[in-house]
Amino acid sequence: MPSTVTATSSSSDDFETVYNVELSCNGCVNSVKESITKLDGITKVEGDVSKQTITVLGSAAPSSIVSQIQATGRDAIIRGTGKPNSAAVCILESFDENDKSLPVKGLARLVAMGESNVLVDLTLSGVQKGKYYPSFRESGNIWKGALTTGNSIYDLPPIEAKEKEATSELYKCQEFVKVPLKITDLIGRSLVVSNDPVKVFIHSMCGVIARSAGAWENDKHVCSCTGKTVWQERKDAVGKGIN
Repeated sequence: MPSTVTATSSSSDDFETVYNVELSCNGCVNSVKESITKLDGITKVEGDVSKQTITVLGSAAPSSIVSQIQATGRDAIIRGTGKPNSAAVCILESFDENDKSLPVKGLARLVAMGESNVLVDLTLSGVQKGKYYPSFRESGNIWKGALTTGNSIYDLPPIEAKEKEATSELYKCQEFVKVPLKITDLIGRSLVVSNDPVKVFIHSMCGVIARSAGAWENDKHVCSCTGKTVWQERKDAVGKGIN
């Protein structure tokens, strides 16, 4: 039977996210809830051992919620965010030949808040220390990486990588920001992250913005294409640098 914890009153920025988490008992659920409710902006947390899910209502960044779940010694997979047709995702890669061994450098999750605002949850990892400049671009053509994405249609605030990763000499950072855009106008375009406020390069990170599942829309446990479980797919993703 689902167990619920209510933390604070709801706000207009609240959205729902659903996570797969390996839960063996109600004690596991309570441990995860306790960790998540340490974040600001959490309205409600619900756990279901039978479905192996944690559902969160609030305004906290999904990447922060995943980190809090991982702090309990468990991994988490986001199964859906927001309402149907209101969520998108973008995997950021470098097209530099020197990055071929591990091209994925970041991930952006987008959630529509009403008709004209989008929450952007951007995480970079395995990057050099310094300031980075994200922007939505007019084209989704990444044939030559960021060089073929066209002009910027919206510049996001700069993000600074200054937190060193635990097992390497590289750095990571995270940003959660609301922008005055429609998510339907971003699907199919690209997101670029450059180390220059104006110019983009072959090593600039970029990816196409694709629609992703809304909360409760993605209930698969075995992929029909690969035959892998969601946890096997998760292991593959982490191996490629997608956290």
